[in-house]
Amino acid sequence: MNIAQNRWGTVSPPQFLSRFNSGSISGLQILLNIILRTLIVGAGIFTVFNLIMAGYAYLSAGGDPKRIADATAKITQSIIGLVIAAGAFVIAGIVGQILFGDANAILQLQFFSPQ
Repeated sequence: MNIAQNRWGTVSPPQFLSRFNSGSISGLQILLNIILRTLIVGAGIFTVFNLIMAGYAYLSAGGDPKRIADATAKITQSIIGLVIAAGAFVIAGIVGQILFGDANAILQLQFFSPQ
């Protein structure tokens, strides 16, 4: 048996990956796409959690100016963080459109093999 032959038959990718595969991307590109989507969702969940905790701290401050200032700062920082996370995708789309003529050029990486 040749070492290049597949001993176990045909291995097909899991069904849930078919929604990511448009025919032109596969493998590492799909993995990076999933990681990017997971990071932006994680940033959103983290922001909501921080806003809830900061709102609770604001309500339980009891008129203490120091605690109110801390809660307000946490709310502001959470919103700024979410804007930066979402803005990174917008900036990547704009740069991709300007440099490559495709807004998804940076967000959906394409690797070219030498021929």
